[in-house]
Amino acid sequence: MGSNIVDSLIQFWQYTGFANTTWQHIVMICLGIVFIVLGIVKEWEPLLLVPIGFGIIVGNIPMFPGLNVGIYEEGSVLNILYQGVRQGWYPPLIFLGIGAMTDFSALISQPKLMLIGAAAQMGIFGAYLLALAFGFAPNEAGAIGIIGGADGPTAIFLSSKLAPDLMGAIAVSAYSYMALVPVIQKPIMKLLTTKKERLIRMPAPRTVSQKEKIIFPIVGFILTAFVVPSGLPLLGMLFFGNLLKESGVTRRLAETARGPLIDVVTTLIGLTVGCSTQADKFLSLTSIKIFGLGLLSFIIATTCGVLFVKCWNLFLPEGKKLNPLIGNAGVSAVPDSARVSEGVGREADPKNHLLMHAMAPNVAGVIGSAVAAGILLSFLG
Repeated sequence: MGSNIVDSLIQFWQYTGFANTTWQHIVMICLGIVFIVLGIVKEWEPLLLVPIGFGIIVGNIPMFPGLNVGIYEEGSVLNILYQGVRQGWYPPLIFLGIGAMTDFSALISQPKLMLIGAAAQMGIFGAYLLALAFGFAPNEAGAIGIIGGADGPTAIFLSSKLAPDLMGAIAVSAYSYMALVPVIQKPIMKLLTTKKERLIRMPAPRTVSQKEKIIFPIVGFILTAFVVPSGLPLLGMLFFGNLLKESGVTRRLAETARGPLIDVVTTLIGLTVGCSTQADKFLSLTSIKIFGLGLLSFIIATTCGVLFVKCWNLFLPEGKKLNPLIGNAGVSAVPDSARVSEGVGREADPKNHLLMHAMAPNVAGVIGSAVAAGILLSFLG
């Protein structure tokens, strides 16, 4: 009788997390806590960092193998929820919500600023070449490069198609750098611009009619989808969501897309991406390389956007020059990178408002990252 009790207690102990803990689990749990603290205390992208941070903790609770509760165990609840990430279902739904939230007026009124958004996508292709140089396979390099677009859903979508085994590191890297937009971009912008350039004032954009707002998502989708049909899931949902917003007759659908739907999907994508970073799969030299390349791609994207505007100004007459501070907004972190443009501009001149101008390349960056993902998928998929 006594031996049976002892055996039962020993078996119970073997199933506890204490008996299965390794130092790697502790490191990852601490990382999850850091994400949560940054989201709550610093308020850096809390809607992303808090779910991801808690997911990291959930995914790294030590467990006895075979309990069928882990995210990589077929048929478990977490595994079923993770299929939305692994199969690429969640990102298009998030793009639907983004489209329903986005006002393309700034881009419609100043279409030439779309070129800045295109220039910033050089970060994606620069990181792709660097990843190849670091020994990654072409499909893996493409998935890593997309981090430079500063677009978490696009990074998840592309990595689910090209490099599913690297998805956890790529997704966490992309969302981490999205949260760190003000920290990363501000010093680069100041380094690359002079005080005189930061003081440049731009004329207010023209008013855009409702008809233009309705036509834009239809024409925009047709043009971009014909160029990169492989980007159709993201581009289609983005422009469809925007049409729901601007049509004026589908207000309920637009409110659902930009409210409850995107909130639910963001929660699930953050939690499951966090859970996917199990210590045995995440703590590796490969993950460190991905984080380093992700940071480099973000720096390249910001640099290319700012330098592109500076070069453009060489051909523009006085009075029509662009403020190079809006160049950073070419990445797709909406609206955070545009707010950085505004903040740095107002540090130089408190009366100079760049937000509406920066929103043009910012929303162009959303389209650009989806197009870049389509291009990479077309020749690497």
